Amino acid sequence: MSNVLTGLSDALADAVSSSGVGVLRVEGRDRVPASGIIWSADGLVVTAHHVLERDENISVGMPQGESLPATLVGRDPTTDLAVLRIDASSLSTLQWVQPDSLQVGHLALALARPGNNVQATMGIIGALGKSWRTHAGGVVDQYIQADLVMPPGFSGGPIVAADGKVVGLTTSALLSGTSLALPLNTVKRVVGALLAHGRILRAYIGVGSQPARLPEALVDQLGQSTGLLVVSVEPDGPAAKGGLFLGDTLVTLDGRPLKQLDDLLESLDADKIDQAISVSVVRGGQLQEVSVTLASRPPSGS
Repeated sequence: MSNVLTGLSDALADAVSSSGVGVLRVEGRDRVPASGIIWSADGLVVTAHHVLERDENISVGMPQGESLPATLVGRDPTTDLAVLRIDASSLSTLQWVQPDSLQVGHLALALARPGNNVQATMGIIGALGKSWRTHAGGVVDQYIQADLVMPPGFSGGPIVAADGKVVGLTTSALLSGTSLALPLNTVKRVVGALLAHGRILRAYIGVGSQPARLPEALVDQLGQSTGLLVVSVEPDGPAAKGGLFLGDTLVTLDGRPLKQLDDLLESLDADKIDQAISVSVVRGGQLQEVSVTLASRPPSGS
């Protein structure tokens, strides 16, 4: 038994050592620094959005001990991801694994570099699920929950498997009290969008809404019992320009039923930007069709 434990201990230490070369310190807030992961050998670094409390005066601590200034490429609050660029080359990148190789109960190590040295904490993969949408509307390709305790400074660093390969980027901001790993496909997609645009492009319609019961006469006709009651209309926004009014109830957008707020968020894909979309509304108890040309959501829009 002692040989088995010694072998496991040595393997985990090797995983920390081999992966630690790709873990950086990120100083973008006034309290404990956070962590980041080298994404590309030419100086791209991924980290968590919520650990960057400023857009400038960000620095990155390298494994060799030096500190380099970092430029913010972009950030996506909806998936809690941010991309930095440093003036460096020939950096050591880490190998990522696809979530389908994981099982609940697999050992997991969270790595961080809040100081000069790599720190680690151990737990297991506690839950695996399908693609999900965050409360802010971002899409995460795979639900990966890691049951481990992470001290301050671990957000933005990697969760790695026992072989040292990266399971995902650590975030504690998307679900309260839960440590999640953002998988490779999500990180790759967000990094690509931020490199291209500096932010994530999403369509928006420019209304505030809440679920509301539909008139009984329309429930059977529409095959749904709820729609989205418009409680605010942004001046000069797409909805206002298209003729939507306060008190309208949205029931479909581009043919897709709108029963809950998530349905509307999921309907506002980037490929609908600048497109005229048919919106079915209940107005004065009658079903009507309104054409709304969706726009690109402003950085602070909703």
